[in-house]
Amino acid sequence: MNESILVTGGTGALGREVVDRLKDGTREVRVLSRKPGAYQGNLTTGEGVAEAVAGVGTILHLASDPRTKGADLESTRHLIETAAPGTHLVYISIVGVDRHPFWYYQEKYQVEQMIEASGLPYTILRATQFHDFARFLIQGMTRMAVAPVPAGWSVQPVDTGEVADRLVELALGAPAGRVPDMGGPEVLPLREMVNIYLRASGRRRILVPIWVPGKTAAAYRAGIHLAPEHKTGKITFAEFLAATVKPGGPTKGYG
Repeated sequence: MNESILVTGGTGALGREVVDRLKDGTREVRVLSRKPGAYQGNLTTGEGVAEAVAGVGTILHLASDPRTKGADLESTRHLIETAAPGTHLVYISIVGVDRHPFWYYQEKYQVEQMIEASGLPYTILRATQFHDFARFLIQGMTRMAVAPVPAGWSVQPVDTGEVADRLVELALGAPAGRVPDMGGPEVLPLREMVNIYLRASGRRRILVPIWVPGKTAAAYRAGIHLAPEHKTGKITFAEFLAATVKPGGPTKGYG
């Protein structure tokens, strides 16, 4: 068995957590990045991908671009085309991508289908939204004195580190196909999450519920992105904020 592991997206919020856990000296860990380094490359164009993939036994595919349509499809295609037969491909996806109309979710589902049809042994884990991402969105919503909050939306945030733990466990194990979804310990109304953030940050805002039209908003109200039967995570949103947000302190971005 080849002991080398390649991590795509290894410099992102999730990727950094995964790489830290893999660097125990038992396997060579490669990080594919556009930044100068040992394995510099561009997944979207394919530049440098073959060199990074050469000789690895496992690929942890965490890289994703939610801003550019088609980018994730191209990235995955380049990985599949350059991976040697038998390479274990581990992919992080999102809960509900097979039913949610949001274009980014639909593209993640297409990536899943590409991996399943690739002939490579694979493992796919779907997770709910990360604490970091939920905080980032709420920060944007509460920048002004009056904060609009989409009515009827709930979130099941999960800790990035806990997802990283699960991904490393899967990467070091045998290919398992699509494994059970991973969600956070609580399904919280978005308005409640905003209030939790405001208390943690020491801010005051007037919350105004808004009705968001369209199929995507309807899917969020229906909870397609939730996994209430898979409350795998342990760290709550309030606990995450207590450890990462200081009252009156500067806000932090995502990624």
